[in-house]
Amino acid sequence: MPFCEVGEYQPGRFSEGISIFYQQYGHGDIKVLFIIGLAGTHDSWYPQIKGLTGVDIPNEEKVCHTKDKDGDEAECSTNGSHSSSFSDSLKMPEFLVHNKDEEISLKNSIQVCSFDNRGVGKSSVPKDKSYYTTTIMARDALALLDHLGWNKAHVCGHSMGAMIAFKLAAIAPNRILSLALLNTTGGGFQCLPKVDCTMISIMLRFLKARTPEARADVDLDTHYTKEFLEEYVGSVKRREILYQEYVKNISASGMQQNYGFEGHINACWTHNITSREYEIVRNFGFLVAVIHGRLLNLTLL
Repeated sequence: MPFCEVGEYQPGRFSEGISIFYQQYGHGDIKVLFIIGLAGTHDSWYPQIKGLTGVDIPNEEKVCHTKDKDGDEAECSTNGSHSSSFSDSLKMPEFLVHNKDEEISLKNSIQVCSFDNRGVGKSSVPKDKSYYTTTIMARDALALLDHLGWNKAHVCGHSMGAMIAFKLAAIAPNRILSLALLNTTGGGFQCLPKVDCTMISIMLRFLKARTPEARADVDLDTHYTKEFLEEYVGSVKRREILYQEYVKNISASGMQQNYGFEGHINACWTHNITSREYEIVRNFGFLVAVIHGRLLNLTLL
């Protein structure tokens, strides 16, 4: 499995012994780095990866055979692909695709990397919560860029991942081609946009989730609106399709350890952007997009 040893690229107490698991998709000169949020894993970016590259199999998992048993040409076989029904449930509407030839050409020129932050999935899980800050985790991402040999990349982060992405841009602005910050906050109390019965219910369900099934159920209610989940894709509700895929992904990566969850909470709670960091990102010249949904139950997740 592909790992980046952070200490080889970012020496220091908080980096030694830290391994970051990652996957790459597609091939091309346009490099895109996805940084996921609290408790999320690399495969949470599947719809975006599929949309950008046209593939859903990591480069590292592809197994190709050029000849079959009869000596004829055989197609490339892969392992671990997502279901076609899941693809259909999240695919881009046709009216948004202006030119299919241009879309295919663009997909063939993009390479994407997504990874598990420290504290979750297949990456290292330090027990000390002081090993989790958005700055420390940004240095994990910078080490990964060095490991991949990517001089520059378009960086996209979601929630806590967007906090990390901003820190990465402030630490190494010369490595950023563009910066997309999705559902981000300034940290601390800003992680809780509103306190009502819905938010409290989701928080309690999230904390009590001890199985992939329970976690998938609360994740769906956090990530999507009820109306979206109740829509039909063919003869099946979108909720049922997504639920099965979420359970599959969570089971594959394993439930997050308490050390990792507490560390991620610490990273979000202590996140803070200085005026100097704002100035660096503002003045360096790359494009910055800050994107939020209209209906957010909990920004932190």
